[in-house]
Amino acid sequence: MVQIRFEVETPLSPETVLATATDFSDGRPEIWSDIDPAKYRVHASGPHSADVTEGGKSFGGIWARERYDWSTPGTVTAEVQASNVFRSGSRWELRVRPAADGGSRIEWTSIRRPNSLRGVIVVLMLRLGGRRYLSAYLRKTLARLERDGHSARGAGKGLKTCEDRSLH
Repeated sequence: MVQIRFEVETPLSPETVLATATDFSDGRPEIWSDIDPAKYRVHASGPHSADVTEGGKSFGGIWARERYDWSTPGTVTAEVQASNVFRSGSRWELRVRPAADGGSRIEWTSIRRPNSLRGVIVVLMLRLGGRRYLSAYLRKTLARLERDGHSARGAGKGLKTCEDRSLH
């Protein structure tokens, strides 16, 4: 098992960050660049949850079917239902709070348990460099949103806010 925790600050509003984390439109792989469009599939989506398969080319190609939940204000969790490397119940959580300057403070927690020899290798790699890798990936995504004009005052172009969840 590996547990990874870190914090990131951004000038983006909490609403923008949460809308980005819960946007399951066809554009999700463009926003989250490590998602392979060929492995991305939304099985179901509701006002406060989604059942989604996502995967990427990192670590030799991994995928996970996760149940996303954002019913707790300011928090998005994703729990593994099935995966080629992670045991069911592995999860990550994103907590977003307003920052003093009008932006956001993001707290990330990831708990991953392997389900195979390949999973053990991935977990060992995450133990060695996962915090650096995941925080850099999150910062890169947030920086892209900032460059694309998503302000600290709203969700910006193309993102669905929490109130728009019925549009999925």
